Amino acid sequence: MGFMEIQQQFMDYIRDPSLPLPEGIEPRRMQVYRELFFNNISGFVSSAFPVLKTLYSEAQWRALIQQFFVSHDCKTPIFVEIAGEFLAFLQHEYTPLEHDPVFMLQLAHYEWLELCAAVAPDTIESQLITTDELEHYHLCLASHAKIAQYSFDVQHISIDYQPIEPTAQAHFFCVYRDSDDQVAFLKLTPLSAQVLAYIEQMTHLQQGIVVADILCWLHEHYPQMTHDTLLSGCLPLLQQLSQKGIIISREHRK
Repeated sequence: MGFMEIQQQFMDYIRDPSLPLPEGIEPRRMQVYRELFFNNISGFVSSAFPVLKTLYSEAQWRALIQQFFVSHDCKTPIFVEIAGEFLAFLQHEYTPLEHDPVFMLQLAHYEWLELCAAVAPDTIESQLITTDELEHYHLCLASHAKIAQYSFDVQHISIDYQPIEPTAQAHFFCVYRDSDDQVAFLKLTPLSAQVLAYIEQMTHLQQGIVVADILCWLHEHYPQMTHDTLLSGCLPLLQQLSQKGIIISREHRK
């Protein structure tokens, strides 16, 4: 057996100890290697999804991580990306069991967004906007701000509160990092979520968007509303979002 084959057998056994033990390596030593790798992955995932973990017994959580460790082809050693791979595993490869909560995927996604917001790059001071100058800048979504919609009120889920069915109304959030460098969330109305999602879309497509263009877009979707009505509703929202650092400037409009 060549070196590459031995190495592959070694890695396969670390992921799944039900496979044959690599030839010439004592079981005790292989167990040390395996526990080292598994405990690292388990620690990463548990740190990224602390609320989700509390909803499982120790044995159930270990079995879930074990299945992820064995079956998912994780291609990155980076902490945040491992959390994203675990979320992808739950979304696309995992078949829920009877003890899994019905809101499992939505809670996992929410906790992953919190992690993304926590580690996103800092906003450059010059990109912050004063509310008096809001209409003179191209606006974009800060890198630490994430928009989401859920059918469960995931922000309240805990050991003591585990809903068994979706709420009557959808929940819209912006998860972001505040001026104290703490992860926070802002509950949004459907309209404010639409506005933020549009700004996010324009952030990816071009150098941000100005207030006038946002108002034009709103008028297309709500033609029954006058320009002044839209402005009086939209401007305070944008001012609030800029004060929180959720929307920032990309370049000054000349």
